[in-house]
Amino acid sequence: MRHTISVAAMLVGTLMGASCSTKPVDTASAGANPPIGNPVGPIPGLATQPVGTTNPYANDHIAIAQGRQAFLQFNCYGCHGGRAGGGMGPSLRDPVWIYGSTDAAIFNSIAQGRGKGMPAWGTRLTDEQIWKLVAYIKTLRTPMEADPPPPEQ
Repeated sequence: MRHTISVAAMLVGTLMGASCSTKPVDTASAGANPPIGNPVGPIPGLATQPVGTTNPYANDHIAIAQGRQAFLQFNCYGCHGGRAGGGMGPSLRDPVWIYGSTDAAIFNSIAQGRGKGMPAWGTRLTDEQIWKLVAYIKTLRTPMEADPPPPEQ
């Protein structure tokens, strides 16, 4: 009986040690049973890149207006303010952006999310919706802005 218990204890110890291994798992050899879980990195969310780096809706007035509607529909204003001037989240009207202000960088920020509060929307929105949001955001502070704030007096 004691021999059976010690063999069982060795098996449990071996299995526990294997599951706590810090070695990278070769997913090719994992076959049909890949490791469970998502990699953790500096940016939360998806680890994918946009299909292209050029916004197909840039300078499209209809898409920009649809991007503004999506901004309201998906409650982006809840964090970034009604006209993206900032609130709990940063202003999107500023010329300086932490993660970059290119179309692709803004797409990635929306799709993948960012630390300190920006959720990843890539699983909830289509690429088309995200690109239209990017088109709207890129028009902020420009004459092409859909529904600009009233001029300061």
